[in-house]
Amino acid sequence: MKLTENEVRYVAALARLELSPEEQRMFGGQLSQVLDYINTLNELDTSDVEPMSHALNITNVFRDDVEMEKFPRKAWQANAPSQDSGHFRVPKIIEG
Repeated sequence: MKLTENEVRYVAALARLELSPEEQRMFGGQLSQVLDYINTLNELDTSDVEPMSHALNITNVFRDDVEMEKFPRKAWQANAPSQDSGHFRVPKIIEG
């Protein structure tokens, strides 16, 4: 599929690219090759192929999102110079 110069300029404008005439010819040719390859892929018979989201049959391997206490509150508050009701006490820095 041969792209016209106007189509190459239009695609470049969409991508916010300023191309010289030489770059337009070079990238226009490359883009035409990509589109030709896509057309070749479109000719393949995929009627027996199940739609899929991944090329490999993979499953989610993430753990369940379970709340857990990794570091006990008392341990990290032990280093605090001042605390109150499970919270750090810090000097007031904003007036008002």
